[in-house]
Amino acid sequence: MDDYAYVLDYLKQGRASDHNFHKTPLVIIIGENEFKFLEAIPRDNAILTIGDRVYIGKDQAKRDKISTVKRRIGFEELTASASSELPYTLENIVKTHKEKYLRFFNEAQPISPRMHSLELLPGLGNKTMWAIIDERQKKPFDSLENLSERVKIHNPEKMIAARIAQELENKNEKYRLFVRL
Repeated sequence: MDDYAYVLDYLKQGRASDHNFHKTPLVIIIGENEFKFLEAIPRDNAILTIGDRVYIGKDQAKRDKISTVKRRIGFEELTASASSELPYTLENIVKTHKEKYLRFFNEAQPISPRMHSLELLPGLGNKTMWAIIDERQKKPFDSLENLSERVKIHNPEKMIAARIAQELENKNEKYRLFVRL
């Protein structure tokens, strides 16, 4: 379970489909490491905005904005607002954890004799894949900016965020690089 998550949507009156008399506020969040979608109940008087990083770990003393995590939800249960916010939040997560995703570019391996895991990134073709492999053999990339300069890739953060979104949207995705079910 993640210790931190990002707010995708804040529903002050709960879900419209919830038919309880007393509506409970809900927050739709995504874990920053495992990318699990969760519904959470905010603390009373907590001020939450979309994009906030909130603590959801086991230490109740640190939970200043989230009271409890209610349940895990699927991609299909996201609100329209949460779905539209997802690409920006994923890109923010990638930028926050650059070292983890840089390691992917430096260490990615072939999946099969005919396919390399780098080719699964949207917008990255065969020529660019070989350019990355050739450049990292000379010297490992020391930052995503260094990767962009040496291989002429525009915005590798967006590529990774797009791949994560693709894995989240499609439960039947054959190859998973970043998201576990």
